[in-house]
Amino acid sequence: MRNAFINALCEEARRNPDLWLLSGDIGFSVLEVFAKEFPKRFINVGVAEQNMIGVAAGLALSGKKVFTYTIGNFSFMRCLEQIRNDVCYHNLDVNVIALGGGYAYGAMGYTHHVIEDIAMMRVLPNITLYAPGDPIEASLAARAMCTRSGPGYVRLGRGGEPVVHMQIPGGDFHKAIVLGEGKEATIISSAGTLDIAKQAAQQLAEAGTPVGLISMPTLVPFDVQALAHVAKNTKRFITVEEHGRGGLGTLVLEYCNQQGITIPARRIFVEQPLSAKSGDRNWYRRLHGITVEAIIAAAR
Repeated sequence: MRNAFINALCEEARRNPDLWLLSGDIGFSVLEVFAKEFPKRFINVGVAEQNMIGVAAGLALSGKKVFTYTIGNFSFMRCLEQIRNDVCYHNLDVNVIALGGGYAYGAMGYTHHVIEDIAMMRVLPNITLYAPGDPIEASLAARAMCTRSGPGYVRLGRGGEPVVHMQIPGGDFHKAIVLGEGKEATIISSAGTLDIAKQAAQQLAEAGTPVGLISMPTLVPFDVQALAHVAKNTKRFITVEEHGRGGLGTLVLEYCNQQGITIPARRIFVEQPLSAKSGDRNWYRRLHGITVEAIIAAAR
């Protein structure tokens, strides 16, 4: 995802001389393509995330469109006050790129797990929140962020995520992407779980139980109309995410309540984070039941 996002950002920077990129001393082997082509618009701020947001806010006040880039938790949690007060409160054109969503950096321990970001960021004022599900959606997210102004946040993977879309989705990227329809149940996914959600949907269809599949690459603003439309044609929702409470599943339940949608909803998510344990991403997914098998079992 990260390479697709940065490559798309380079294309946008060629069109927009006011587009800047700041790094928190990471991105080696990824950001060089931007830094080489636009050396005067790239700054490695160092391991100083709070300062990075302050610099970004200053650049935005000078009329620049700024992107900041570092590992997930450090991109938003260490500098949450600066994002809230300096960027969101003043509605500045600063976009936070959070690398390694969910358990992408699982083996590095709880300090590097990104399982609270959607819950924390979605309540901030003026923000647009993206959670692309594959490299194609990541590329579209970069372009979408360049078409709007104001604070933005994007949750990316670490790298090596499979391509899910067989063709580039058309239409407004701020809307839900419908990958399939099913009367019995509809799986709703965002961010890095889209690949296993699609695998589960395919296996269910092969077993004679077709289900719908929706990708929600934009969580704020949330596509309420799509949710209401799908609810008229399906009996159940299954939300899948590599995140704790307050994420996609919570958003779906909130909007179902607001719209008077009463169909059952099953959430597959990080129900209880375990800070004292450490393992790779797949180990964490199995531990929390975020697997193809768990999605199939929930559907059945």
